[in-house]
Amino acid sequence: MKSDDSTRIKILWALNEKGIVSPIIERVKRQTKLHKATVKSSIDFLEKNGVIVGYGPKVIFKKLGYELEILELLQVDLSEKHTFELFLKEAQKDPHVYMMAPIIGSGNLNIVLKHIHKDIESFHKYSNTNYYERIPGLYKLIKDRQIFYISAPTYKNEPRTKSIIKIIREENGLQ
Repeated sequence: MKSDDSTRIKILWALNEKGIVSPIIERVKRQTKLHKATVKSSIDFLEKNGVIVGYGPKVIFKKLGYELEILELLQVDLSEKHTFELFLKEAQKDPHVYMMAPIIGSGNLNIVLKHIHKDIESFHKYSNTNYYERIPGLYKLIKDRQIFYISAPTYKNEPRTKSIIKIIREENGLQ
């Protein structure tokens, strides 16, 4: 068995359909036309190998009053190790930051963060209170900061899971 063979991709595609919050074997069997034992063993295999790490509802954060998604690109002076560690610690416990990673590119930016906030004002107030007022030397650490506010209209918004399954299906000639 391979995680990206046609059988496992069919099952991942079926599990990614709207309304699936747990692996309902019969529903996946009907959709994929695979044997029940194949579906069950494949799901077990994908879970055991860490391809599937959980199931749950998809939440539309805008329906809960969080209208703004923020993409923040930072150039930080990595020689400021202590301040950088304080910044990382704050960002890791910040519930508004749902993704933070190093980035590699042709520019000088080296950290990317994705946030969710109710609006622009709440984002700036929160950032000032929880970062700039709390972390001494943060202004010295951050050499450049680019902020992009992502709002309506949304031209395309698919889960990364669905995108990667589509890519693998296309690469393997599956439809």
